[in-house]
Amino acid sequence: MAGTTGTITNNVLAKLKSTTDGVNVRIGAMEQADGSVTAPGIRSIIALNASIDVSEKTGHAVYPALLVYCDKVTNLLTEKFRQFSGRAHVVTEVRCSHDRIEGLENDTQLYVDAVCALLDDARGDWGNGTFYAGGYEVSYEPVVRGGKNFLQRARVGFQIEVSK
Repeated sequence: MAGTTGTITNNVLAKLKSTTDGVNVRIGAMEQADGSVTAPGIRSIIALNASIDVSEKTGHAVYPALLVYCDKVTNLLTEKFRQFSGRAHVVTEVRCSHDRIEGLENDTQLYVDAVCALLDDARGDWGNGTFYAGGYEVSYEPVVRGGKNFLQRARVGFQIEVSK
């Protein structure tokens, strides 16, 4: 049985990979709604917190990719007789690579929009003592060398309330 962070990460992965309303389904819906939008679906959705350099040197880099990890857990003891009652901060990292710089930022933004749309619809009880109240923060990093030639990374961070 996974611990608190493992359970939360697995819940996020399941939502992102869903064949009914996951991130790739949302990307397809965005393409249908706007004929000028075209982007390949996400090829890799995994639980991993690894730098770009490590991923590429070990051969685990597949783009476009979503990496999910819990980067901070805070036990606030807001419910006095619980073992854990607090927050977990989860990050869904979007990595996108192109051989040319043109279109890279547009694709990265599309993938981020798909993740954010999924989170907008996922508010509520996630089971196992976890609850998502909504809200997230997005940060974009500048384009760097890597991947197929150019690489951009964006992070979507959000809080999960935990009571165990």
